[in-house]
Amino acid sequence: MTINEIQDEIIDEFSGLDDWMDKYQLLIDLGNEQEPLDEKYKIESNLIDGCQSRVWLQADYVDGKLNFSAESDALIVKGIVALLIRVLSGHTPQEILDADLYFIEEIGLKEHLSPTRSNGLLAMVKQMRVYALAFNAKS
Repeated sequence: MTINEIQDEIIDEFSGLDDWMDKYQLLIDLGNEQEPLDEKYKIESNLIDGCQSRVWLQADYVDGKLNFSAESDALIVKGIVALLIRVLSGHTPQEILDADLYFIEEIGLKEHLSPTRSNGLLAMVKQMRVYALAFNAKS
């Protein structure tokens, strides 16, 4: 699936929910479904700067594609990072760099997050793009 196809799928899932409490619950469920991050990756260098809660992000470059894994100590943030991983993981660095992450706006995530969570979301996206940039330069 392309990045845009995955984003459209997420938009469909969220559009079925009218109440923001239900959307938050979906985010929490998505975070809980995510595989826990291996303890060896919970290191200082994998912590994302700019997040109020602690978020560890690991990027692995396999067969020309980036695979992300992450974990957070905050339930909603864990769900947000799970969405980002779902959209961006398994794609080439160039696809990630070229991606317009419109789903964030479309599902209303940006307007329903506190300013600090919003900054954290931007920091997570930025870090994923930094990894993509680094692996793109290497290849």
